[in-house]
Amino acid sequence: MRLHCEVEVLSRHLPVLGVKNRGRGVRAVVSLCQQPRGTELRPGPSGHACLLVSTMKDKRGTRYELRENIEHLFTKFVDEGKATVRLKEPPVDICLSKANSGSLKGFLSAVRLAHRGCAVNTPLSTLTPVKTSEFENFKTKMVITSKKDYPLRKNFPYSLEHLQASYCGLIRVDMRVLCLKNLKKLDLSHNHLKKLPVTIGDLVYLQELNLSDNHLESFGVSLCQSTLQKSLRSLDLSKNKIKALPVQFCQLQELMNLNLDDNELIQFPFKIGQLTNLRFLSAARNKLLNLPCEFKHLSLEYLDLFGNTFEQPKILPIIKLQVPLSLLESSVQTILNNRIPYGPQIIPFHLCQDLDTAKTCVCGRFCVDSFIQGTTTMNLHSVAHTVVLVDNMGGTEAPIISYFCSLTCYVNFSDTLK
Repeated sequence: MRLHCEVEVLSRHLPVLGVKNRGRGVRAVVSLCQQPRGTELRPGPSGHACLLVSTMKDKRGTRYELRENIEHLFTKFVDEGKATVRLKEPPVDICLSKANSGSLKGFLSAVRLAHRGCAVNTPLSTLTPVKTSEFENFKTKMVITSKKDYPLRKNFPYSLEHLQASYCGLIRVDMRVLCLKNLKKLDLSHNHLKKLPVTIGDLVYLQELNLSDNHLESFGVSLCQSTLQKSLRSLDLSKNKIKALPVQFCQLQELMNLNLDDNELIQFPFKIGQLTNLRFLSAARNKLLNLPCEFKHLSLEYLDLFGNTFEQPKILPIIKLQVPLSLLESSVQTILNNRIPYGPQIIPFHLCQDLDTAKTCVCGRFCVDSFIQGTTTMNLHSVAHTVVLVDNMGGTEAPIISYFCSLTCYVNFSDTLK
């Protein structure tokens, strides 16, 4: 029984001696082996199982006794392909990572049985050196640029960190790809994808996602609320058919690079200012009419909004003030102004939507249906170091919307519309 993963063996004596561990695993084959009689590391019944850790530099491997020798199994992150086997003698921690989660669970179950001295139901390996070919399963990068090269009969290596499958005619995301839990870069550009599965959000290490030149019409809310919030740094959605992004898109707060060129965007998510790490934004050749008020909170290095149909600012504001405020309006203001937690498990889903889509007044308070809306122009150099011209006339200005929660705010801040 063998497990392909990365392994780091940490001695618990090193910190006492003032020596630091390396802190990085190496590619290894971890085998659960049957020990021949007379080769036991400790006295006791013969013929029981042991753990053999083999690497490219040491194909014969290092053997560890298992029977009544495991102090603890750490399995909190087993679904992410991680676990640690703490041994009593020698006093080491065998840290496993980048393993297939299903294989890892089965392997740990067998290790528990070996520790108890019970019979292991699965076939055990022999104490023989691991072949070099075994380490080919540790391939970390695969580039496929034609349909004929796309693997149909064999699985992708579980250790892949970078996968490109372009020009393959894919009409849906291959579920085998979604099992590659170590992926950091996924390039599915130049295909025929129409929808994205929710399970892309389960790729906990995914940093770069390229979906350029497909047939996507949306980017789902569930993806915006997945683990991509903590991992995704670069997203390319250019050359698709996306008309709008959900307000939850702005929860992808680790995004640094966002490409939305050549879509059908009518507007940005109005909370786009929450993307505080965003540095490169390109949304050329869309159908943007104006920019949301929170756009001015961005701090970009590069901005390209060329080829959009920006409209001229309206002279008169749009007034939708309600006196007195509705119960909904008052409740929304109270919850948001006081930062009271909310969610579909606490209040009805439609109320969560009202809270999520609340507008921010220039004074910092919130409003839903009661507001004054005004439009002015903004020089894009105020939010970006490098700005591609908005039009062929050399302009770098675009219309931006502002909201006011009351007439008082409108009067006090009306200079912002001049």
